[in-house]
Amino acid sequence: MRIGFFIWEYPPRIVGGLGTYAENICPEMVKLGHDVSVFTLNDGTLKTRETLKGIDVNRPMLVEGGSILPLCMTEDLRRWGTGIKIFNDVLIYNILSATKFVNELVRKEGYTFDIICAHDWLSAMAGIMAKRETGLPFVFHIHSTEWGRALNGGSETVMHIEKTSGEVADGIITVSYPMQEDLIRHGFDPDKIKVCWNGINVEKYNPNKLSKEDSAGLRGRYGVSPDERMILFVGRLTAVKGIMNLVKAMPMVISKHPEAKLVILGKGELERTISDLINVLKIGDRVKTRFEFVPETERILHYGACDLFVAPSLYEPFGIIALEAMAMEKPIVVGARGTSGFRDFVTPSGPDQTGVHVDGNNSADLAWGINSLLEDTGGAKEMGKKGRKRVEQHFTWDKIAARTIAIYEDVIKGVGK
Repeated sequence: MRIGFFIWEYPPRIVGGLGTYAENICPEMVKLGHDVSVFTLNDGTLKTRETLKGIDVNRPMLVEGGSILPLCMTEDLRRWGTGIKIFNDVLIYNILSATKFVNELVRKEGYTFDIICAHDWLSAMAGIMAKRETGLPFVFHIHSTEWGRALNGGSETVMHIEKTSGEVADGIITVSYPMQEDLIRHGFDPDKIKVCWNGINVEKYNPNKLSKEDSAGLRGRYGVSPDERMILFVGRLTAVKGIMNLVKAMPMVISKHPEAKLVILGKGELERTISDLINVLKIGDRVKTRFEFVPETERILHYGACDLFVAPSLYEPFGIIALEAMAMEKPIVVGARGTSGFRDFVTPSGPDQTGVHVDGNNSADLAWGINSLLEDTGGAKEMGKKGRKRVEQHFTWDKIAARTIAIYEDVIKGVGK
C-alpha cells in the first residue's frame, strides 16, 4: 500500500520519542513492500523534499504567523505566552503539509494513496484536512494525551484537537492497553481503538556489544566504584516522570544500602529544583546529576554501566526507556499506578519476572522497590536476562511494523464496506 505519514519530527530532526518511532518504523514498512511519504517539520535548514532510505520525505518550509495569531486565538492559547511560537509552527506545518499532500502529490503528481496516518495532536490537523479533501481512510495514532502529560490539566485547544481527530479518524492506534482504557474513559469510541506497542532495535541495544572497560570508565565518571551499585534514571526532568519522588526515596535506599548511587541523566524544567532537593537532603555524594540530552550511543553505554534502572513515572503511555533498559539486560523498577504502559511489558512476579511495579507517587514504595532488587543481586540479574528475552520475543520493530500494517488493512476494509 501507499501510506501518507504525517509526523512532527523525523530524522535528522529528532527531539523526542516520536522521531525515534518514525526513524525505526518507516524503514520496516518499506522492507515489507509498502511506499511511505512522510510529511514532517522543517527547521529551516533541511531540504523540502528528498528520498531517505527509500522513503519520500516532505518538509514544507514554515512561515512566521505569530503576529497574526493573537487576532484569532482563544483565551487558552493566550495563556501559552512565548510558547505560542510552538502553536504557530504546528498550525503552519499542518496546513502546508496537508496542502502539499492533496494538491501536489495526489492531484498534480497522481500518487494513489491507500491510507493516511497522523501521529499525536502535533500532526492531527493535517490528517483531518487530508481526510476531508480526499476521503481516504485515516488512522490517528495516539502516543500520549494532553490530559495525561499535564496530569489532568493542560490546554483545552490541544484536547479539542485530539478529540476531534479521534472522531474524524476511521481507526485509532494507541501504544498500550492502559492507554486504550484511558481513551475510552475520556469518551473515545472503543470500537475504533486498537493497540500496537512500540519497538526497539535489539541489535543496537545489545549488552554483548559493550566492553567492561567502557562500562567501568563511565561508572568512574560518576564516581561509582566497582563495589558500589549504580541506579540509573534517564528521561525528561518534569513532574510527570516522578523524578522528585525518586530523589526523596534515596535517603531510605541509602540507609539500607550505603553502596547505592543514583545517576540522573536528562533535561527539563525541574533541574534547579532537583539540585536544591539533593542539597537539602544532604545526599550530593550519593546522587549525581547530568542535565544533558546525550547521543543514543552514550545513552546505551549508561544502560550497560548501571546495575538497575528506575522509571517512576506518574503517567506513561508506553515507556520506551524501560524497554531499552530491558534490552540491555537490566532489572527495572517502574511506576505502574494509573495509566502506565509499563504494565504491558514489565512482568512484576512469577517465573518470568523482569522487574518491580511501584507507585511512582509514593517515595517509600519506590525505596522498597529499589531495595528489593539491591538485596537480591542474583535474582536481579536473572530478571535482566528475562527482560532481554521478552524484548526479543515481542518488541522488535519488524513485528511492530507488521502489526501496524495489519491494522491499516483492517481499517481500509472497514471503510470500503
